Amino acid sequence: MQVGKYGRTLGIVLAGGKGERLMPLTKYRAKPAVHFAAKYRIVDFALSNLVNSGIFSIYVLVQFKSQSLNEHIERGWQFGGALRGRDFFITLVPAQMWRGEHWFQGTADAVYQNLHLVTLYDADRVAIFAADHIYKMDVDQMLAYHINRGADITVAANVVPTSEASAFGCIDTDETGRIVGFVEKPENPPEIPGNPGFTYVSMGNYIFEREILEESLIEDAKLPTSHDFGRDIIPKLVGTSRVFAYDFSTNVLPGKEKSFWREDKPYWKDVGTIRAYWDAHMDLLQHDSEMTFYNPQWPIRTVSYADPPSYVCPVKGYTCNVQSTLSAEGSRVLGSTVESSVLSRNCVILPGSSVEESIIGEGVVVGENCRLRRVIIDSHNIIPPNTVMGYDEEHDRERYTVDPGSGIIVVGMPKMQLRKSIENPKEGFDWSSFS
Repeated sequence: MQVGKYGRTLGIVLAGGKGERLMPLTKYRAKPAVHFAAKYRIVDFALSNLVNSGIFSIYVLVQFKSQSLNEHIERGWQFGGALRGRDFFITLVPAQMWRGEHWFQGTADAVYQNLHLVTLYDADRVAIFAADHIYKMDVDQMLAYHINRGADITVAANVVPTSEASAFGCIDTDETGRIVGFVEKPENPPEIPGNPGFTYVSMGNYIFEREILEESLIEDAKLPTSHDFGRDIIPKLVGTSRVFAYDFSTNVLPGKEKSFWREDKPYWKDVGTIRAYWDAHMDLLQHDSEMTFYNPQWPIRTVSYADPPSYVCPVKGYTCNVQSTLSAEGSRVLGSTVESSVLSRNCVILPGSSVEESIIGEGVVVGENCRLRRVIIDSHNIIPPNTVMGYDEEHDRERYTVDPGSGIIVVGMPKMQLRKSIENPKEGFDWSSFS
């Protein structure tokens, strides 16, 4: 039986989110399964943080459009051979209607419906982490803070300007870090004591003592609430339990990025909108980005495939120019210009094309002589030759999905059709109605 220095800690990753604001990227997949940074999925960050922190007993709760996510976890996140067992596992948990004929009704209900897993593991405490953000943190330090404070619940809290805090669950603390108020998206967010102009906001990551978790979820299940940790569970417990905020800015990651020998720093980014998703990628392309994948002591783990190396080559008299670009395995740039972009696995940019500030998905083919700027192209699309996107907004809005706030063009995955419909579209069946 694995008993760490903080007792038996069970990890639960909440990976059932729809991600409606990321449509059409979430048309065929759950938000945690959305691709990120050429070769990763969003869920990889939560799982990497837990495993890197020594938490090897993890349940991943899934729900909406989970097939892509299920396959990703099964292919890349399984312990093998002698390690697999009661205390070393990453297990998918779909909604099984243990508590009634309904799916998970909220984040708290998702855990409530699976409380038997906490019992079977014989957990002392439970780390409940969100799978829909891009972040790097050492959970071990949050656990130490939780134990040292004698906390019943600890909430990971990020420091943001008060002017931006209304978009989050906001935390009011006293001088010791104990939470004295918790409210979702208030008009007037509370400031941090001694740090005017800044506010603690919840990251959606919690550590619960087992007894408090069980009691609060059982009680909440009897009430007509939204069954959500941020809206219901935490605010109610603030007045009756020892609830503390863990200041994420104090987290320290081990190791350095070897190329510059600089310290690796904690990072958190909400990528819940198309603009935020695109911005996060553009941040990554800066050589001094706060987010780095190049610290060997804190790797972001994912599925490894037997794909060929990436490849860049002048073709048909066209030269190649690739700058500030992340390129995954199997990606090819043939006689094209690619600047400040992300190339996912097995995509190809054909001669004469120009790609700028764009995210190109897995298996995408960009035809010859295309011009793409500020475009997100989801997996398996074929962009016809001479296509122009991102240079005429009125033209783009007539033909493509354009994000209202940012003007970023998004090309969702192509419609899934039966083979017969590909050969004879008039007789085929379009599966998009089931997306």
